[in-house]
Amino acid sequence: MRLQAMHIGMKVRHPELGTGTVKSISEHVADIRFDSGLRSLAPEQSDLEPAEALAEVSGLAMPLTAFVAEIASAIVKEMGLERDDTLVEQLAVRWNKGMMVLRPADPALQNKEVPLEAFFHKIVMMRNNLRVLEQKINGHPQLSDAEKVEFQQYISRCYGSMTTFNLLFKRESDQFKSNL
Repeated sequence: MRLQAMHIGMKVRHPELGTGTVKSISEHVADIRFDSGLRSLAPEQSDLEPAEALAEVSGLAMPLTAFVAEIASAIVKEMGLERDDTLVEQLAVRWNKGMMVLRPADPALQNKEVPLEAFFHKIVMMRNNLRVLEQKINGHPQLSDAEKVEFQQYISRCYGSMTTFNLLFKRESDQFKSNL
């Protein structure tokens, strides 16, 4: 393998050392981290091969999976198609294409209609954000165990309040549960 074809972060395969990651490249050698440790090898004399497919575009060589992911991410962002990891498929079938109607007490005011998919999406986002908050609290190095328990109780109360929306979920495993 030519030294010029390598880049930092590239996965390479050696017949005896296995798969490794290029950590640095100098004029004649590359430092590669294998399971057995860091090795300095001259790529052109050591039977190294790329461990993953490469794409070369206008002189740019990088792993094909990284290249495709970067392009796909840029396209999604450019088109404004970003979406979070919530799934509307979790909505119970009876609520598909449903509408939530909010009627003000004053009949002179107009009703507000919200598609249930949009409302459900917001509920799922709240659930996911509560889960992330819970993980951050539990993993925070500067909080005492007592503080973690106190914050966890607030999150559990939030889950308890959100059980009102459990009828929207298709599967019981997706529903809110209070740990109190």
